[in-house]
Amino acid sequence: MLVSAAGGAARGATARPRLFARLVKIEHSVYALPFAYAGAFLAELRFPGWWDVLWITVAMVGARSSAMALNRLIDAGIDARNPRTAGRELPAGILGRKDVWLFTGVSVTLLVIAAFQLSPPCRYLWPIPLLAFVAYPYTKRFTALCHYALGLTLGLAPAAAWLAITGSVSIEAVLLFAAVGLWVGGFDVIYGIFDLDFDRREGLHSVAVLWGRRGALLVAALSHLVAVCLLAAVGVLLGLTLVYWAGLAAVAALLVWSHLDIARRGLDAVGMSFMSVNGVVGLLYGAVVVAEILLG
Repeated sequence: MLVSAAGGAARGATARPRLFARLVKIEHSVYALPFAYAGAFLAELRFPGWWDVLWITVAMVGARSSAMALNRLIDAGIDARNPRTAGRELPAGILGRKDVWLFTGVSVTLLVIAAFQLSPPCRYLWPIPLLAFVAYPYTKRFTALCHYALGLTLGLAPAAAWLAITGSVSIEAVLLFAAVGLWVGGFDVIYGIFDLDFDRREGLHSVAVLWGRRGALLVAALSHLVAVCLLAAVGVLLGLTLVYWAGLAAVAALLVWSHLDIARRGLDAVGMSFMSVNGVVGLLYGAVVVAEILLG
């Protein structure tokens, strides 16, 4: 019996981190972390050094974990009423609010500690992303631009990494911020289509609620087109080489393929696989920038 109890305790100890990893959808880090590295590498067109890479990574882990945890806390009531999200950890009672608040506090602490290891402005500007994390979940309650509020919150990743390396922000960093905002906002517009009926019943806002499924898909496609143009502008302003342009062409091709696939088969048939494609887009862009700097 003692062995059985010890085994149960061990399983509980290992299961709990998995629950928090699931809470924050750790696999979705591919939507922001590669762009943070891209901002760090492009800031001075060189490898930023392992110390800065380490603390940018820690800052991103803390920032993204606190953002997702706050989102789940703020939206717990809405999630409980939505059949698609009712099984999430908070509405299903798998994790308690106190647990998630404690996790949020630890995550914010990581963000602050990391900020103090980077360029001096980071020590004073870390509350800005924290305010964005709190504000974003409320936007769906009053505006269809909520998708772009999410996008620009994630767009802070490359801009903040740029600031972490240089201590300042340039036009290229602003373009990266806007590009990520439009890219993430665009695929979140598509994601919002899955909740169209629920959002209408609840009085929540989205592009799909405002303009319907076809209108939402068009807005998403236009957002991704402009995002690629902004990334191209970054390449022009920084004088990047063929490595970058070949990679950006592959990124654009993936986005075009994703939209054509939805148009051909329909979103219901495609399902959530379009999110996986966008995950590859993030990883590919980050890898392209690293290759550009190390090989260019």
